[in-house]
Amino acid sequence: MDHATAFQEYEQAALEAIAAAADAAALEDVRIEFLGKKKGRLKDLQAVVGKVSAEERPIVGKAFNEVKTRVSTAFDARKKEVERPKAALSSLDITLPGSPIKLGKRHPLTQTMEDFKDIIGRFGFTVADGPEIEDEYHNFNALNIPDDHPARDPLDNFYLSAASYATGGLPDNPRLLRSQTSTVQIRMMETEKPPIRIVSLGRVYRPDTIDATHSCMFHQMEGLMVGDDVTMAQLKTVLQLFATTYLGQDVQIRFRPSFFPFTEPSVEVDMGWGDDWLEIGGAGMIDPNVLRAVGYNPDEVSGFAFGLGIERFCMRRHQITDIRRFYENDVRFLSQF
Repeated sequence: MDHATAFQEYEQAALEAIAAAADAAALEDVRIEFLGKKKGRLKDLQAVVGKVSAEERPIVGKAFNEVKTRVSTAFDARKKEVERPKAALSSLDITLPGSPIKLGKRHPLTQTMEDFKDIIGRFGFTVADGPEIEDEYHNFNALNIPDDHPARDPLDNFYLSAASYATGGLPDNPRLLRSQTSTVQIRMMETEKPPIRIVSLGRVYRPDTIDATHSCMFHQMEGLMVGDDVTMAQLKTVLQLFATTYLGQDVQIRFRPSFFPFTEPSVEVDMGWGDDWLEIGGAGMIDPNVLRAVGYNPDEVSGFAFGLGIERFCMRRHQITDIRRFYENDVRFLSQF
């Protein structure tokens, strides 16, 4: 075999063995076989160089060194690849603190509702819940809202089949997204006997134009107290104590005469700080027709009801000027609470 063929076969075999080495141990075996100085195929290749004539030896020696250099370069590159995971591991300082985990927080409205439950619970009220998809009876009829009342207009409610309702195609008791949490009061009075003292917190839906102070979905806390001798003075006391507990002792409560079909007398409830007043909801004494609708005798029991806007309390407490911030899922905003 001439020297050129020997060099070619050696280089090809060495490069294939280097590429096939899967770990450092296998690569070390390749080094001993192809680059070992005392034994191995490199020593055999040197013997080929020693057999050529003196005139050819410089040329053959140069070719030998070039083959050896290419094999050694390939070996070094493969060695770095094989040892790279180990090198990366050794560069990791396990004594350093890890990256902090970002923990989520409760939504500010959820926090507000939890605070409401805690405060109103001190006054002896328990929490009740009801469906968000309501029937027309509980949303309107049982609350003394007549058939021709504007509040029942399909354009002012989220009926589940608004188009059919407009053409008279819905059943006698159609479904809609509740427009008020007062529906829970009716359901409680239908199943419970006086005395009753409950609140209901949850979402309500109205197709309002969305702006800084209005949304088509918002939250209410509805309160109900029914007993032998419930008075308007008790209603104002409960609302005054609630507002001052949540917002501070400088808050004032003001009643303005109003009208709601399910309360008589009815009032709008305002909160005040100095000369600044903000409407927070409606309230009043339960209308006798509502009591009769659930089987109560209005000559024996009386009660009051109130409905408060949860967003407005939260906005006032945290100085938020736009209700839309609650629903934008902006982490920069939500992380402040």
